[in-house]
Amino acid sequence: MTYQGLIHRYGQYLDLPAHTKNISLLEGNTPLIPMPRLSREFGCELFVKFEGLNPTGSFKDRGMTAAISEAVGRGAQTVICASTGNTAASAAAYAARAGLRAVVLIPEGKVAAGKLAGAVAYGAEVIQIQGSFDDALTLVVEITQKTPIALVNSINPFRIEGQKTAAFEICDVLGGAPDWLCLPVGNAGNITSYWAGFKQYQKGLPQVLGVQAAGAAPLVLGYPVEKPETVATAIRIGKPARGEQALEAAHESNGRIISVSDEEILSAQRILASEGVWVEPASAAGLAGLMAESVRGSFDASGKKVVVVCTGHGLKDPSIITESFQSPKIIPMNYDALLGMIGGV
Repeated sequence: MTYQGLIHRYGQYLDLPAHTKNISLLEGNTPLIPMPRLSREFGCELFVKFEGLNPTGSFKDRGMTAAISEAVGRGAQTVICASTGNTAASAAAYAARAGLRAVVLIPEGKVAAGKLAGAVAYGAEVIQIQGSFDDALTLVVEITQKTPIALVNSINPFRIEGQKTAAFEICDVLGGAPDWLCLPVGNAGNITSYWAGFKQYQKGLPQVLGVQAAGAAPLVLGYPVEKPETVATAIRIGKPARGEQALEAAHESNGRIISVSDEEILSAQRILASEGVWVEPASAAGLAGLMAESVRGSFDASGKKVVVVCTGHGLKDPSIITESFQSPKIIPMNYDALLGMIGGV
């Protein structure tokens, strides 16, 4: 049967109201990619769940199909979200698909160009605020409490319902849950939804390693970070909306939440690219955490199945690459010049 999207495939497992009207861009069904060189290095079976191959380039599409489908079903005309970028692009795309107006609030100067371009391309009204993501979220919550505008951030419970499906897919491919699941933690909706999905699907439970950037690590520090700073823009969040649930997921799974430096994140990004998987910096945090824990001797993956969740495509935030890129050398249009440039073969 032709694939028809997440609600069609996993609807029986999703707690969505009867009025829900399926709005889909055929999200989900993303690959679980074996990583042979990393597997040999860690002595395990290591896979990347590459969520960058969703329609708008990030895992946000899983939750957005559910949130927009519910909003359309109850007659909403406008949706709104606060975003560091990926939610904005996803909300804009699914709103466009459904014929709704989309309004996006972003922190001034803190959103990667590739993500902002997506929101604009899909027709969203983008507004910058003089404040952080957390300030923007406070503002959109207030306006949705006082108007008929629908909130589509991850505090919307239907977002979590859609995002659970990634756990279902992993189990379907592996025949059960992996031993470890390693993933970035920003606003904490993703770690919350994965854990809920594994528990509901009843095909085993992984230990969960959640990873924050050191400059935006409120769950590691134990208190909000007023001015979070990290190169990993997607997880530059100082007060996660689902922080308590993230900590519960780590505790219940006998896992943990740690932080890694920007340098460790960028190193992991390069390592993933060396195996053919280009992700935005935040998406490399899961692997960075796995590597850091292994170096510290506090993580033994030997003989285990490990899934690293990569949440967004590298094209979402290419500035890290382009800023260090030197223009290619120019040569005359002849064979000898080319051979001289590339050397013997």
